[in-house]
This record gives sequence, structure tokens and C-alpha cells, in this order.
Amino acid sequence: MDFLLDPNVAYLVLLGGVLLAMLALAAPGTGLFEVGAFFCIALAGYAIYHLSFNWWALVLLALSIVPFVYALQKPKRELYLALSILLLVVGSVFMFPHIEGQAVVNPAVAIVASGLVASFLWIAVRKSLEAANVRPSHDLKGLVGQIGEAKTRVNEEGSVLVAGELWSARSEKPIAAGNSVRVVGREGFVLIVEKDH
Repeated sequence: MDFLLDPNVAYLVLLGGVLLAMLALAAPGTGLFEVGAFFCIALAGYAIYHLSFNWWALVLLALSIVPFVYALQKPKRELYLALSILLLVVGSVFMFPHIEGQAVVNPAVAIVASGLVASFLWIAVRKSLEAANVRPSHDLKGLVGQIGEAKTRVNEEGSVLVAGELWSARSEKPIAAGNSVRVVGREGFVLIVEKDH
């Protein structure tokens, strides 16, 4: 475990842990991000315990989660996402204090790693939010009122072509194959149709 006492390694493990924690907040449920974040933060905690560190930088890292969660809750909050990334980068870069006028973490490592994490978070979170707010391609409520064509005889059961897709359907009155139909309701994935006049 001595390799973790290298500030550069500790910095990268800590940054990875925070990144995985943020991804776990953005895409909960898989368990992979959560487990990865736990192990990275535990390893970083071991290193931080044995190395000297700046408390205020650790506080900045913890605070970076607040605007991140706020940005996830509602779309069009890029300012909060940017603030979260800024707090993450500043907190992680200054985590370990300078010794005799030298940075403990190699500045090149800090700049490249922070830049990559910031870019990844910006792109990943914005794309996740966009995907979460996209109207489903199979919006069943949007089918009501659509006009389609009966592909088989429709009464207690049958098939209709609506919105370019074949659906199971039923009707109160028999409808012959080839007739135009209007969707008036649905029960699960079965469309309730009537003959379109």
C-alpha cells in the first residue's frame, strides 16, 4: 500500500473516486459506480490519513456534490454543473499542501487529470440529462387520435398499422381488413379503435 502514499497516485485515486461518486448520482442503480467510488474513496482516505492535506480543499470536494445534484434535478442548469466541476478541480488540485515552495502533486498530472475529468463530467452529465428529458419514441398516449389501417379483421382482436407500427387492437364493432381506423383509447399495449369515416 506504500504506492498510495505517493501524492500523485493519491490525487488520481481521489479524483477517480469523486468522479465515480458523481456518476453514481447521475446514473443510479447499477451498483458498479457506487462500488468503484467506495473503494477509490477508501484508498484515497488511507493516503490522506498518512499524508498531510488541506482541510479546506477536502471541504471544497464535498461541496462540489451539492451543485452537481442540483444540476441533475432540472435541465438547463449548466451553471451549477460548471460550479460543481470548478469546486472539484480546485479542491482536488490543492488537496495536498506545497512543501518548500514545490507542489506535492505534479502540476502536469493535476492539469491533465482535472481537465479530463472536467470535460468528461460536462459531456456525460449533459448527455444524460438530454436523454432523460427526451420524449419516448413509443409515447402510447400520443397514439390516441391517430389514424391507421386495419391489417386484419378487427373486433375482439385484430391488428392495425398505426404510426408505422403494427399493433394489437380491438373494436366494439367489427372492422374489415383494409379499412381506415382511428385510435380512441388503449388498454396496455392493445389499441381500442373505431372505423374512421
